[in-house]
Amino acid sequence: MVEQLSRRDARRIAVRAQALTARRPDGVLDTVRRLDALQHDPIAAVAPSVDLVLFSRLGSSYDPDELADLVAQQRVVELDGMLRDARDVRLFTADMAAWPGPDAPAWRLGNAQWLDDNRGARGDVLDALRMDGPLTAGELPDTCVRPWRSSGWNDHRDVTMLLGLLVQTGDVAVAGRRGREKLWDLAERVYPPHEPVPAAQARRVRDERRLASLGLVRDRALEGYPDELVGEVVQVEGVRGRWRVDPALLDAVGAPFEPRTALLSPFDRLVTDRRRLAEVFEFEYALEMYKPARQRRWGYYALPVLHGDRLVGKLDATADPRRGRLVVHALHEDPVDGEPWDSEVRGAVHAQLRDLGEWLGLRIER
Repeated sequence: MVEQLSRRDARRIAVRAQALTARRPDGVLDTVRRLDALQHDPIAAVAPSVDLVLFSRLGSSYDPDELADLVAQQRVVELDGMLRDARDVRLFTADMAAWPGPDAPAWRLGNAQWLDDNRGARGDVLDALRMDGPLTAGELPDTCVRPWRSSGWNDHRDVTMLLGLLVQTGDVAVAGRRGREKLWDLAERVYPPHEPVPAAQARRVRDERRLASLGLVRDRALEGYPDELVGEVVQVEGVRGRWRVDPALLDAVGAPFEPRTALLSPFDRLVTDRRRLAEVFEFEYALEMYKPARQRRWGYYALPVLHGDRLVGKLDATADPRRGRLVVHALHEDPVDGEPWDSEVRGAVHAQLRDLGEWLGLRIER
């Protein structure tokens, strides 16, 4: 028999997994480990996404310098645009050593051929980093004999594309940032010494970590699909298909739920699976910064609003540090089960807005 979950229980599993209950994580590193990975995005309409994610878990006591220190100490590293516990690099190095892999798709084989065609440029970049790293992409030589060709977005970005592929092969790594630019160095000088985990075992551990951090996902969201899947199979009331749930979180169903209210980054992993968001949370949301202004419903960088186990609205705000203000353009109140916000919800959300302003050191201006 497949266990049946109500939508409410499914939502609470996801919220618990993402450390968004009243029981907060124990500091920045604990949060990174519990969330498995934080997506690094340079857009900072309110604050950088990684800082918003940590603020929403730790509150206004969170200091971005704590994360910067962990990166400088190489206890947290950036891999494929995600910040991770440096100890988890060992879960990827077997795949790096085997890249492009025995069953690589055609596009990856094409990338491997491009890299081989530019093996001289690869050597030049590695030599430059060995001598003078860390360096930005603009400080590295472009000696590619075969230019990168794409649909247009990455044309004339040979060094940037080369570096991205050298991350896949385990040769280079992001060593930090200078402003918004990545600093690159030899991977051996960034990643801690470690014994690689065999590829099949590493894939299973990655699936277990992903499931524990998200709570519940569809089968196809796991790397082991369809041959070796982790977690327990469940169905969610009123939602088609089967889901996988972390066993520890499934055991917690029925335990007291400690709710709180939080303002989330648009890149928060609670909301990035738009299908799960619509089906389980019954919440409509899209990041609209790439849309023309006249087509936006909720704003350029609207922050989803969590209250308990429900997503109840979107905050459209922009930080203006030069003038010392956080400008609130709109606070969109979504009805929950057909009911408008009551005074308790509105009060809790406004308290979080004040907390956000305090954390940013900005006065709130409406």
